[in-house]
Amino acid sequence: MTTKRASMLERYFYLFMSLLNAAVVVYGFSFTINQNLLHPSVQPPQIVYLHSVVFSAWVLFFILQSALVRSHNVRLHRTLGWVGAGLAVSILVLGYTTSTAVLRLAIQRQLPFPTVPFLFVEVMELVCFAVPFALAIYWRKRPDFHRRLMLIATCALTEAAFGRIPSLPAVFAPAGVDALILLGVVRDIIVERRIHKVYLYALPAMIFLQIIAEYTYVHQSSWWIGIGNYLLR
Repeated sequence: MTTKRASMLERYFYLFMSLLNAAVVVYGFSFTINQNLLHPSVQPPQIVYLHSVVFSAWVLFFILQSALVRSHNVRLHRTLGWVGAGLAVSILVLGYTTSTAVLRLAIQRQLPFPTVPFLFVEVMELVCFAVPFALAIYWRKRPDFHRRLMLIATCALTEAAFGRIPSLPAVFAPAGVDALILLGVVRDIIVERRIHKVYLYALPAMIFLQIIAEYTYVHQSSWWIGIGNYLLR
């Protein structure tokens, strides 16, 4: 049974994780999509709609790429990888632009929300996506590195979805991201009897950045306030 379980994990784990990430995104955003996008009381900036389309495209792209590898269509997977690179750049640009546009609107409406400190959380989320993705491109000829880094990058994007789950306090949203990545660690322990070095370096680094981001947000750190105010001008 242990051998059979390991074999299943080896063959289907990354496809399963792509579907699990999609499920988290759909579930998390289902709590806010109606009032924020479909029937908003305050019309959001138009870039929010473009960002939602590109973000959804990435989730579907990750499923497609995982399915292509599972079905041994590696050549097509590699060709489409450059489409993914374009999507990733779009996510970074739109992610930052959308965040600042929404937070500026919140400031204009004088909403009771710590907009400037929250921008740091948004920036760190993009960093936690960008760095693993860039490394995944660099190590695209090392499948063991590439697939784990792509998984980490995609999991990083689910923080916004976890933050929208009513039963989960927003400050604990990063823990949801870490839990998804830890499934990769468990997979390695079961299948390969060791933890891959990607997780040994990437997960502690991500947790460190998450702690800094949450501390800055909760305590509204003065060192960031000046920077954030400048960025939101």
